[in-house]
Amino acid sequence: MIPAAYAVINLDAVQHNLQRVRSYAPDAKIMAVIKANGYGHGLLRIAEALQNVDAFAVARVDEGVRLRKAGIKNRIAVLEGFTCAEELDELINYRLDAVVHSFAQLEILESRTEQGACAIWLKLDTGMNRLGFKPKEFNAVYQRLNRCSIIRQPISLMTHLANADDKQDTTTLKQIRLFNDTLAMLPPGLGLLNDRSIANSAGILAWKEALTDWVRPGVMLYGISPFPDSTGEQLGLKPIMSLHSRLIAVKPIAKGDKVGYSGSWVCEKPTTLGVVAIGYGDGYPRYAKAGTPVLINGQRVPLIGRVSMDMITVDLATQPHALPGDPVTLWGDGLAVEEIALCADTIPYTLVCGVTQRVQIVEKSEL
Repeated sequence: MIPAAYAVINLDAVQHNLQRVRSYAPDAKIMAVIKANGYGHGLLRIAEALQNVDAFAVARVDEGVRLRKAGIKNRIAVLEGFTCAEELDELINYRLDAVVHSFAQLEILESRTEQGACAIWLKLDTGMNRLGFKPKEFNAVYQRLNRCSIIRQPISLMTHLANADDKQDTTTLKQIRLFNDTLAMLPPGLGLLNDRSIANSAGILAWKEALTDWVRPGVMLYGISPFPDSTGEQLGLKPIMSLHSRLIAVKPIAKGDKVGYSGSWVCEKPTTLGVVAIGYGDGYPRYAKAGTPVLINGQRVPLIGRVSMDMITVDLATQPHALPGDPVTLWGDGLAVEEIALCADTIPYTLVCGVTQRVQIVEKSEL
């Protein structure tokens, strides 16, 4: 029996979304970003569904190791790289690419004597101010890395876009220009054969100037828009995850009745209240506002009262025949996760990544 709260994963949509990536970047290799447990969809599940990509990207070494132990053969880049010699050993042992972004990493690499044991991506900080070398440092770092025997040549080059989800912000064009200008300053003969990568999902969809040798789609692969003013479906993407539960109680409430913790929602006229078996303990957003839409039997009803750990309450005024056991959709067909994120003052990334272990994951083919 499927438990009260469950998420359905439509793996057929993964390949559809990959084809959308290819349509925007037909000449680029694709590094599918599957960090954070495949954005909450399941690391191995998504990797197995995307084995026709050129490479995967994960955030941490242990994610890459897990993929290798599961038999994934694709090239894998670790976006946070390594922080110590032991992690570098893991990268080498499991044939993982390291992103190099700090002088501490550089010093570790310079201390090693292996020959061509590690492929790397050298990261330029063009304005994100998170990981990466500054433009004034880049040339010297690049040349030092070229002298490291442990590095497998040629070195690949990358940066990360900070504001690509804002189509009106010129920051993205400035970052792209700085990336290209910095690489152009490398000594003659250096940097000519290096693979380059700039574009994330927003870069792929909105900034042709960001399309280089490699693109790194993340959230769009899961059918979610990277832009705050659109949904994945509006971009021709197919959402992979839908979140479901069921009504567990239906009861009348009177005018003046207060609902939920702190009594923050007060009934203005007699209505029918429904209790749904989902809460922040399952990953439903704690700060979803009153009025956030929920689908009961495929029809929208508003959230009322505060989200609690295991339950939410909804106003069934438009669903007078609703009964305990009736199906509930928290996001999915007819109710985009992007809309729920807006109602909770967050982004859809946090919702799909935040679905907890209590929620059973069901592949659509199993239903």
